[in-house]
Amino acid sequence: MDELHVKYERLKRYLADLGSVAVAFSSGVDSTFLLRSAREVLGYRAIAVTASAKSFPAREQREAETFCEDEGIRQIIVEADVMSVEGFRDNPPDRCYRCKREIFGRLIAAAAEAGFPVVAEGSNKDDASDYRPGLRAIAELQVKSPLRELGFTKEDIRALSKELGLPTWRKQSFACLATRFVYGEPITEAGLSMVDRAEQRLLDLGFHNVRVRIHGDIARIEVNRTELSRIAEPETAAGLNEYFQSLGFRYVTLDLGGYQQGSMNKPIL
Repeated sequence: MDELHVKYERLKRYLADLGSVAVAFSSGVDSTFLLRSAREVLGYRAIAVTASAKSFPAREQREAETFCEDEGIRQIIVEADVMSVEGFRDNPPDRCYRCKREIFGRLIAAAAEAGFPVVAEGSNKDDASDYRPGLRAIAELQVKSPLRELGFTKEDIRALSKELGLPTWRKQSFACLATRFVYGEPITEAGLSMVDRAEQRLLDLGFHNVRVRIHGDIARIEVNRTELSRIAEPETAAGLNEYFQSLGFRYVTLDLGGYQQGSMNKPIL
């Protein structure tokens, strides 16, 4: 048995030892893999708990609901008013910590009420290499992080997801829409909606890893470097410029560095 499958067997033993678990499920690559693994090991003693918030793309919740319906997994959806979290709108560097405390506190309460005292989430080994203040909140709330604890990388998770036939094995990495705002610039509901709709247009056009960073009234588009020439084609660029301006952006720019996970964290690292 190769190293990757040894890891997978360790994960299944880890989950079995929990007895039951509520997986914080966003429909992203990591949480989908974790939820499917938990369901395989624990059956109906594994459920999904999903937060519904304005800071999450609408498509992610739809995909989460569809996955649970298709897999026959019980899902509890919890409303989270992140805009009312103290300091969230001001967008300080510890915004993610404040938000995670609120959201996971609600998920934990909902899971406990349903008879599931253990909550697990899908962060992986690679997440430790970026600025992730939300991981501190997860640790404080004693949420389990089996993929990170067992050393799973994103590449590991994608490879095993492909073997399991999961539709997410090639899905772009998911991140809260608030990560598109420059630290210190206010987060607004209108801005979150603009980013969500702008990124959805890029995905609808077939671009894979996309981010639309918001700098005041400027949109900075990130796509994979291999797709830079395609997005710069005159007809595509003109269409995107017109659509983004209809959303409320005054200027629309393309980042020549391409897609960079956590690019908004550079100033504070």
